[in-house]
Amino acid sequence: MDAWTIALCQMTVVPDKFANLETAREMICAAARRGAALAVLPEMFNCPYDNSLFRDYAEPLPGGATDAMLADAARTEGMWLVGGSIPELDPVTGRVYNSCGVYDPRGELVARHRKLHLFDVDLPGGVTFQESATLSAGNTLTVVPTPLLTLGVAICYDLRFPELSRLMALRGAELLVFPGAFNQVTGPAHWELLLRARAVDNQVFVAGVSPALNPGASYHAWGHSALVDPWGTVVAAASLGPELVVATIDRQRLRQVREQLPLLRHRRRDLYRVSGGSRGQEPG
Repeated sequence: MDAWTIALCQMTVVPDKFANLETAREMICAAARRGAALAVLPEMFNCPYDNSLFRDYAEPLPGGATDAMLADAARTEGMWLVGGSIPELDPVTGRVYNSCGVYDPRGELVARHRKLHLFDVDLPGGVTFQESATLSAGNTLTVVPTPLLTLGVAICYDLRFPELSRLMALRGAELLVFPGAFNQVTGPAHWELLLRARAVDNQVFVAGVSPALNPGASYHAWGHSALVDPWGTVVAAASLGPELVVATIDRQRLRQVREQLPLLRHRRRDLYRVSGGSRGQEPG
């Protein structure tokens, strides 16, 4: 399948977990009605982005209420689903992770990405956050083959580390998906810039999906969910509010860009290498 439809579900997150699940389910249904083969939810879509709440909202993945809703939605709508991220409680260790589940059209959880880079920052304008105060970091690269194309999945702050995106591309990723919640300082400065940079660097499609701005929340997300093509062109984008962004991904565009400007073939592997992941060496 060369051309198919993706939906970016930019939703407002409120303090009621089950209201958030209902909103997400409605957006997934709307995406299916508009012909989407893949829908993507935002970072922490079932929980306000607030350190003081992560453990209270945390649940197993798989095995929690959010997992059950996402599995049912993917199965009922017959679509692939990247379930944004949630605070995941590991029942064995008691640790909490910022985790994203990927579901196939049968409703099976086929992959789970735990955010690799924790957002510990002190920014201008009084924006201070320390994810490591409540969350633990994952340690696994997430690349998922699908009949649509191969997905690379990472979360928010992971976007800022180009080595990670390059490793996913070298492992075959054609679409990098970043559920994220950039804020009102970093968002206007870097969100679109980084999405476009990762697309151009690796000649892949990149989807970034944010919560909508909720002025009453303690953390103000930037919104502006977007799909970028392998040339760095913004194909479709939202604004600040809740919005379902629907766009077409055409694999022929990826092949065309890579043929015209063969960056991945021209890398000087005699001079530099990107190594990491389970094998500890550069793939390909």
